[in-house]
Amino acid sequence: MNLERTLGHAGFGVFPLALGCMGMSGMYGASDDQESIATIQAAIDQGVNLLDTGDFYGMGHNEMLLGQAIQGRRDSVRLSVKFGAMRGPDGSWIGIDCRPSAVKNSLAYTLQRLRVDHIDIYRPARLDPQVPIEETIGAIADLVKAGYVRAIGLSEVGPETIRRAHAVHPIADLQIEYSLISRRPEEKIFPLLRELGIAVTAYGVLSRGLLSGSKPAAAGDFRAVLPRFTGESGQQNQKLVAELASMAQAKGVEPAQLAIAWVMTKGQDIIPVVGSRTRAQLQTALGALAVSFSEAELTAIEDALRPELVAGSRYNEHQMASLDSER
Repeated sequence: MNLERTLGHAGFGVFPLALGCMGMSGMYGASDDQESIATIQAAIDQGVNLLDTGDFYGMGHNEMLLGQAIQGRRDSVRLSVKFGAMRGPDGSWIGIDCRPSAVKNSLAYTLQRLRVDHIDIYRPARLDPQVPIEETIGAIADLVKAGYVRAIGLSEVGPETIRRAHAVHPIADLQIEYSLISRRPEEKIFPLLRELGIAVTAYGVLSRGLLSGSKPAAAGDFRAVLPRFTGESGQQNQKLVAELASMAQAKGVEPAQLAIAWVMTKGQDIIPVVGSRTRAQLQTALGALAVSFSEAELTAIEDALRPELVAGSRYNEHQMASLDSER
């Protein structure tokens, strides 16, 4: 059975789940490099061929880790890389730089850290408000012509930006947060993507672990300051988590599998990006491939976790204000 899904205008197909590697570089607290490498390689061995990273994850650590993991396996994977977010030596976030010169400079370092000669999908992590999207995409298009990049993607941008970018060069996919409790892209963004033939790589399908019952605990876990995990909002959202867990138990699956499988049902053009940090988490995620729903089950799940029941935004107020996709 061919499970492959088409990645928009990329010109190649991918496994129906992608592996997001961000959590392997400290965003959720300390991680184990050897377990991370073993998880990446286990994913590849089981058919996962789209691996997602960013040059700012761990200030280059994630790319170097991924580069080590794919040695001898480059032909088996598609590498999706985000760039543009700038970090300070203390780990702080200090802005976005998507000028054409920065695009090319960022890619040069990415190729070295990953130890490869090309990237399969290259994308700005966020819209740079100081740089027209046409200039950023034009610079990546130059890299496509030169053979350093195969396809161009976008991340967390809205309809106007998508149209403008696509007019410069065909866009393979939009990476955006999408889950049972983050459904806003369905309103305006998904219809446009389908009109233009652009795929979706959906991250946050578990709402950063919220839907699987995970809670921020370790030092350095950035979820400790996210509205959906904290205070009264966090307490209210636990009711939804419990409801999902009950529905998963009734179906004989894990809550994470229910949430991932739901995203997969929303279209063949949507590829969930799962952030498994361990081989055990990976096996749970892959189990979602075997989950199917009746129309009645889908209706019940979507009604129980209606977005209006969710307390708190997916990022903090400052980050939400900076997202082009939320405008």
